Amino acid sequence: MSAEVKLPDIGDAEDVEVIEICVAPGDSVAENDALIVIESDKASMEVPAPFAGTVAEVLVALTDRVNAGDAIMRLEASAAEASAGGEQASDGAAAAPASAAAAPTPPAANDQTKLAAEPPKPAPPPPKPAADAASPSAGRVYAGPAVRRLARELGVDLTAVAATGSGGRVVKDDVKAYVKQVLTSPASRTIAPMEEIDFSRFGSIEIVPLTRIRARGASNLHRAWQHVVHVTQHEDADVSEVEAFRASLRHENEFADVKLTPLPFFVKACIHALRKHPQFNASLNAAATMLIHKRYYHIGIAVDTAEGLVVPVVRDANRLGLVELAEEIANLSQAAREKRLKPDDLQGGSFTISSLGAIGGTGFTPIVNAPEVAILGVARLDTRPVWDGAGFQPRQIVPLSLSYDHRAINGAEAGRFMADLVQALADIRRLAL
Repeated sequence: MSAEVKLPDIGDAEDVEVIEICVAPGDSVAENDALIVIESDKASMEVPAPFAGTVAEVLVALTDRVNAGDAIMRLEASAAEASAGGEQASDGAAAAPASAAAAPTPPAANDQTKLAAEPPKPAPPPPKPAADAASPSAGRVYAGPAVRRLARELGVDLTAVAATGSGGRVVKDDVKAYVKQVLTSPASRTIAPMEEIDFSRFGSIEIVPLTRIRARGASNLHRAWQHVVHVTQHEDADVSEVEAFRASLRHENEFADVKLTPLPFFVKACIHALRKHPQFNASLNAAATMLIHKRYYHIGIAVDTAEGLVVPVVRDANRLGLVELAEEIANLSQAAREKRLKPDDLQGGSFTISSLGAIGGTGFTPIVNAPEVAILGVARLDTRPVWDGAGFQPRQIVPLSLSYDHRAINGAEAGRFMADLVQALADIRRLAL
C-alpha cells in the first residue's frame, strides 16, 4: 500500500526551494529519515519520513518551489504504517491557511501570473498605514492571502495598486512594483541610491552571490536599522566568580561530558534582569503606540554558520538549569550548522544574545533583532588589573554592549538593566533567586 508524503507546516515561509533530494525510488527509509532538504529565506531544513517504508516515487525535483501541503514523495508501506504516515503527512496540508479558499475569485481567471510589461506611469499616492490593507475597501480587491499579508507587512493599501493579474487580480509583483515606484519617486526618496561601480576597471574581480540565508539576513538587518531607533550602551562585567565556578566543575566526573561555556551564565543573568525590567522582554506594535510585554522567556542565540548568521531560539530558557541550557545551546548550534533547524526553532524569540567569544574584541554594536526591542552583545573575556581599595587585583572582565530601541526604552532604564545584569554576573548566587 502506498501513501503520499506532503510537506508539513513550515511556518510563514512560502515557495521554499528544494536544494537536496536524499533518496531515490526503491530506497528503504526508516521513520524520521531525511527525504529532502528545503531552504527558506531563514534557514535550511530536512523533511523527515513520517513512517518507515520504500520510496515508490519522488514527486519533486531539485530547485522546485514547494509549499506546505504539497506532495513531495510516495512511500510504499504496510496498511497500518501507510495509514499512520498519511495522517501525519496530512497535518501539513491541514495547517495551510484555510483563507486561501475564501479569497475572492475573479471571473474567467485562467492565468494568474501574467505580468504587465511596465508599472503604471502615473505616480501613485503614498502608501497608507498597514491597517488600511485590511480595511473594507481592500476587501473588494482580488488578491490572495499571501499578497494581502505582503501588503500588510509593507504598509500598502491594495486599492492603490494597479492589478496586472488575469481578471484584475493583484499579484505579489504588483505590490513590489508599487513600493518600488513610490520609493524611487522624487517626492518620497530620502537618501540617494548607492552608485553602481564597475570594479573590473581597476583590476581582476570575482563575483560571489550571497547565499539565500545571508541575503535574507542582510535585508532584515537593513529593515531593522531603518525602523528601529538604535542606541547602544556599553558596560564591563566582572565574571571572575563565573570563571572560577566553571573551572571547578571541570574536575567533577558528573560534568565531564558537558561543555559548560560562559554563554549559559549570560542567558541566566539576562533572564534575571529581564524579570526585573519587563520592558526589555517586549515588542512594540506596528504603530509604535503600545508595548507588548511577554510572559515567556525565549532567548535567541546568534550562531555563525557557513551559510550566514542564524538565530535559533531557546524556548522557556527560564525553566532550564545551567547544564540544560548548555546542552540546548549546543544542540541548536549544531543543528544550525548542519541545516537541521525547524521553522519553530527560529521563531518566537523575546530577547537575543550575540556572543563573539574569543574573537569578540573589546565591544561592538549589535543590531536589534526586530520585532524584539533589545539585544545583548558579548565581546572577548580579558584579564585586567582592578583596584580593590588596597591594591590592584587581576580580574576577568567581559565587555557587554546592549543595543535597544529608544522608542520603547530610555537611557536610564537601559542603565538600570545593565547594572542588574552586571551585578548578577559578579555574584552568581543571584542567578538561583
